[in-house]
Amino acid sequence: MKKLLKRLEVDRAVFFGLLTRIWQMLAVPVAALLIASQFTPELQGYYYTFESLVRLQVLVELGLGTVIIQFASHEWSKLGLDKTGQIVGDKDALSRLVSLAHVAVRWYLVGAILLILGLGVGGYMFFPKPSGNAINWVAPWFLLCLLTGVTICLLPIWSLLEGCNQVSNVYFYRFMQSLCTYSSLWLAILLGAKLWTASIYSAVGLVCAFIYLLKKYKLFLKTLLFSHETGPTIGWRSEIWPMQWRIAISWASGYFIYWLFTPILFHYHGPVVAGQMGMTWAMIGGLSAVVSSWILPKAPHFGILIANKEYQELDKLCWRLTKITLGVACLGALVIWSIVFALYTFGHPLALRLLPPLPTGFFLLATISLVALIPMSVYLRAHKKEPLVFISVISAIFVAASNLVLGKYYSATGMATGYLLINLIMVPVVIVIWRRCRNKWH
Repeated sequence: MKKLLKRLEVDRAVFFGLLTRIWQMLAVPVAALLIASQFTPELQGYYYTFESLVRLQVLVELGLGTVIIQFASHEWSKLGLDKTGQIVGDKDALSRLVSLAHVAVRWYLVGAILLILGLGVGGYMFFPKPSGNAINWVAPWFLLCLLTGVTICLLPIWSLLEGCNQVSNVYFYRFMQSLCTYSSLWLAILLGAKLWTASIYSAVGLVCAFIYLLKKYKLFLKTLLFSHETGPTIGWRSEIWPMQWRIAISWASGYFIYWLFTPILFHYHGPVVAGQMGMTWAMIGGLSAVVSSWILPKAPHFGILIANKEYQELDKLCWRLTKITLGVACLGALVIWSIVFALYTFGHPLALRLLPPLPTGFFLLATISLVALIPMSVYLRAHKKEPLVFISVISAIFVAASNLVLGKYYSATGMATGYLLINLIMVPVVIVIWRRCRNKWH
């Protein structure tokens, strides 16, 4: 069993990452069934549109979390934790790590304030004003915006922990948090919380985060957040920003690539169709999350291999991960499509809450094509560079335009068709860029 897990690149971090995703793959369908039974089709549409709009937080993060992981992993190659949880090792590396933490916390604090204000006002303008028996979304929306802002303030902490090779502990926490948050989600739906459900889910997640961080990493955080630099520092303008602005554009582009479907359908075809898209995309997103569980925990290890110039081992790891994730993605996509096809074939009532098999199949094929690129993107960013920014922008422009035009006239099927064609064109371009960068950098 140990040999098999090693060949599949399953270490402790990947194990808990996979455990989390497997739990979520079970929890998300349960939540979907509860939403379908307890929410009206219109309420379901509002719920999933809430989720899509909250994803606009990527415009505030601007990829800094990814940059933090890469920079922290390079400094952590000279550092470690003692038995008390105190950071020990090279003083210059520690000084640079402390400066990185200060930059990150300030960035996310300002971003959280801007997000709360921007999302609150933007949502108030986007959703129709409640009147009569219409769904009252105003108070739940503003509370969700506030909790999302507080959640963003914790993001640099998790990125620092991952970059400092605490990946296995972070992924263990995420598994435990997922158990708590999804249990609270189910309970909230059953108790009739309606649109307050999303806020309850976020609040439980925040409570879990504060308890875990204070219990496990109190000294670690105290050193990084409340001590001063005593030597060299990482300059935001000279070191971080040259990489961050490229990743920022890629992350912002990611919203238009992955999360614009539901709001556009809500606008042109109403909350019922938007709810179908949201529930279907939640299932597909679960598949992507499972696949990412093999790769993202390896990001700090990629950075350490590069810092030590172990390029041959880096290439082997990237290739093994690519084969594993593609196999998992194909199998998972087949299972999801078979479920949707069976529901529509036998006329199950739940089928009316999901997209038909044709657009679902197109979305799944597009997701498989993107999965092949995840190890390559992690590989490239581990060099503290972002050569895929141009591709991200082009993809975002084409996907957004395709969604606006095809979504308006051909609904979800048009969106899925355009999404698949664009991804099939972009995949070989990314592979060529990866090969060129690899040959140049090594």
